Amino acid sequence: MSVSSRLEVLWQLAESCGLSTLQQGMQQVWGLLLLCFICRLCFRLEGISTAKHVVSALAGICGLFMFFELHMLWVLLLSGLCYLVLLMGQHSSSRGLFLSTTILIYLLIGELHLIDLVTWHKIRGCQMVVAMKAISLAFDLDRGALGSLPSLNEFLGYILFVGTIVFGPWISFTTYRTAIEGSKLSWPWLQSSSLSLLKSQICLLVSTCIAPYLFHLFIPIHGNEVTHKWLHAYENALSFHFSNYFVGHLSESISMLAGAGCAQDKDNIKWDMSVVKPLSVEMPRSMILVVTSWNIPMSRWLKTYVFKNAMKLGTFPAILVTYTASALLHGLSFHLGAVLLSLGFITYVEHVLRKRLASIFSACILSRPCPPECCHQNKKEYWVLLLNLLFSFLTIFHLTYLGSMFDPGVDEQEAEEGYTAIHTIQRWSELNWSSHWVVFSCWVFYRLIQ
Repeated sequence: MSVSSRLEVLWQLAESCGLSTLQQGMQQVWGLLLLCFICRLCFRLEGISTAKHVVSALAGICGLFMFFELHMLWVLLLSGLCYLVLLMGQHSSSRGLFLSTTILIYLLIGELHLIDLVTWHKIRGCQMVVAMKAISLAFDLDRGALGSLPSLNEFLGYILFVGTIVFGPWISFTTYRTAIEGSKLSWPWLQSSSLSLLKSQICLLVSTCIAPYLFHLFIPIHGNEVTHKWLHAYENALSFHFSNYFVGHLSESISMLAGAGCAQDKDNIKWDMSVVKPLSVEMPRSMILVVTSWNIPMSRWLKTYVFKNAMKLGTFPAILVTYTASALLHGLSFHLGAVLLSLGFITYVEHVLRKRLASIFSACILSRPCPPECCHQNKKEYWVLLLNLLFSFLTIFHLTYLGSMFDPGVDEQEAEEGYTAIHTIQRWSELNWSSHWVVFSCWVFYRLIQ
């Protein structure tokens, strides 16, 4: 394709895809943004906190209705069920475990096609946010981090908080309380929210209009059939990654606009609600950092309320329990379960292998960057940098493989209902199960040098 022809195609793509994508994106969220702003103004008014909790809950219900109409009743049902369970177990010390089991049963009932599959998949994200908030509240009560069960107004205000109920992220009850205290309106607050909104729209453009055509229009690369398969897999993975960044940055913007993310630093007020770190995923040091940067609040939630509680079983079982819990929260979807459990094995093997190699060579090649005062003798030698670079490329290889199944060109009905097991197996078999074989080889190598 000549340069002039390519420029013409890119211009047509910008007109047909870029403008329409941005227009549709803003049409869907402007109402929620306005609702969050109004809610923020209400929080600034002087008055009893009960009224603020009611406003938070009502605004959250309005936000749910904007996106899901009467299907929001399933989210409200789960919210009511959670409070009922907490109320019944006020004098129990195992509220967290009991509520987690109850929520799991509720989600499984919904997943078993007792509710319209497409509808359930649409509200799955909201259900997950409600579940995470309620479970964290229950475990905090068990640990004594919260003195007593919040009132119904407080609970619903927290669970249905308009800044997080539709797109997330998970926030703690303490963060919610800080939000409704209503810190003063300021330029840094508006700037932080607007910047995140801008980032979300850029990520939406990349996901929809750039990533699917990356090696066809933007960076023309030609090769054999194997090369074509991997390039197409990378395009699919990149499109999926940026769709996640879109939701992540959008949730940052909406939650900050509603008042969450305010932190007092001496005399200064800082606004920060970091949800995703795209550079840590696209230019990774390790798969562990990818996982924690993919959804920072959820990673923190899993570590605090799942991993630490499961550590009594041992490190590897705790990792499996954590990724299994994440898979269950995301729903009974074969492709998500397969990806998350694969991630569990990949992160464990990578962690133990790099830890062993760091011990043998006394080098800073751990999964996480070493602190300046670490005891390793080799810190920034060329071979150390090369080893870290090798593991970075290995992580990109795994991400390409795992993300290959999220095909933006797949049938819309199939995407709404969730990818089938056959789709997942077909995509990975086309790539010869390469990532799984590499992980197995790394594990064998680790056992040999252990």
